[in-house]
Amino acid sequence: MNRKWVLGLASAASVMVALDATVVTTALSRIRLDLGASIEQLEWTVNAYSLSFAVLLMTGSVLGDRFGRRKVFTTGLALFTAASVACALAPGVGWLIAARAVQGTGAALVMPLAMALLSAVYPPQERPRALGLFAGLTGLAVVAGPVVGGAVTQGLAWQWIFWLNLPIGLTVIPLVLRRVPESRGIAGRVDAGGLVLVTGAALGLVWGLVRSSAAGWGSAEVVGTLIAGTACAAAFVSWQRVADRPMVPLRLFRLPGFAAGNAAGLFLYASLYGSLFFAAQYFQTGRGDRPLASGLHLLAWTASVTIVAPLAGRLTIRIGARPLASLGLALQATGMGWLALVATPSLPYWELIAPMLIAGAGVSMAMPATQTAVLNAVTPEQLGKASGVFNTGRQLGGVFGVAVLALAFSRTGDYSGRAAFTDGFTAAMTVSSALSLAGAVTALGIPGRGAVTPSSTPSAPVFTTNR
Repeated sequence: MNRKWVLGLASAASVMVALDATVVTTALSRIRLDLGASIEQLEWTVNAYSLSFAVLLMTGSVLGDRFGRRKVFTTGLALFTAASVACALAPGVGWLIAARAVQGTGAALVMPLAMALLSAVYPPQERPRALGLFAGLTGLAVVAGPVVGGAVTQGLAWQWIFWLNLPIGLTVIPLVLRRVPESRGIAGRVDAGGLVLVTGAALGLVWGLVRSSAAGWGSAEVVGTLIAGTACAAAFVSWQRVADRPMVPLRLFRLPGFAAGNAAGLFLYASLYGSLFFAAQYFQTGRGDRPLASGLHLLAWTASVTIVAPLAGRLTIRIGARPLASLGLALQATGMGWLALVATPSLPYWELIAPMLIAGAGVSMAMPATQTAVLNAVTPEQLGKASGVFNTGRQLGGVFGVAVLALAFSRTGDYSGRAAFTDGFTAAMTVSSALSLAGAVTALGIPGRGAVTPSSTPSAPVFTTNR
């Protein structure tokens, strides 16, 4: 068995999933025009993927341990590939949203098991290098997504951002079955009650936020879904206290580093994903740029992850997670606030570079720091659960970030013209800045480097940059 085959195939699958998460950002404006989508429908085009990804992420790991990681991994790849074809063939926005939800389900089976398959074939001394290469390739896919999406949308059509997954999936699946050995973990049970309740909580709260502008805060639809979502959230917490094998071990939240790191991460990704949702649209709808140009313009913001994040990861080991997490979120707040102050339909691009660089550097510092704070707060036996909780929170944070920023956008702007869109974009970036600032304050609760944690030895930060 050649370990390089496992590394290559796991990375190819991860790149496909990560690329698909960000490649859509520069296609949203064309999707809106071609399918006649409203702001609410555009939100669900993104959130349907993230929501199903988030709530099924930890379930995917459990299924892999029980039924075989390779088997569930290939099932996820097949599901993701088939859903990509459904997205490309979508005759309307409703079909597209449904297919995106299925894509997210496939992604939830692929991503955790890709890392598990790698960990199973590489011995401990070689594992960090393999996981580092895996994370680096995934990060490059995240950075390249807006550019690829812009190029494909402009050169072909937005449907081709989904068609690209078909040859990749058809190539990778048979190679995985031939080259990747089967492995299993400690068989566990799916927390079905927790899964149903957390899905209901997230869906109810997000639905209420998304529909509040059109239906009104006092409407039965909005009030009812918000109450239902809140009730499901309360029931989820109660269930996790008594479940034999809970999805989220609530006792971990008694650890300051775990609680503060997850809370800061939630604010971080809410601000980041919400901003990404509108940034490419601002360049196209607010400024009149073409899709490829908008993707290239975003590089001033996204490309810093390839440089700053690895440096921040190493620095976290030396000075601790708290200063980098708090400073990084403060820088992201500064960058988003700056964009809110200067954005106009006619603003020269060069005047947007500095705030995007600051925001990009900030998020690249905060990403490894927040995850390291979470992982260093727990014992080695709890690392899997802790990582699963953090990544689930990251996806849910993105869902709520898109919903909250879209709500702010709808209050002051619309798609009727460049000036109207920019007014809404300014409001959205203001909220994004506030979310980042809240995260910076929350990150101050992370214990300092000298604090005693359950981990027996300091661990190098292991973080993922996929969506």
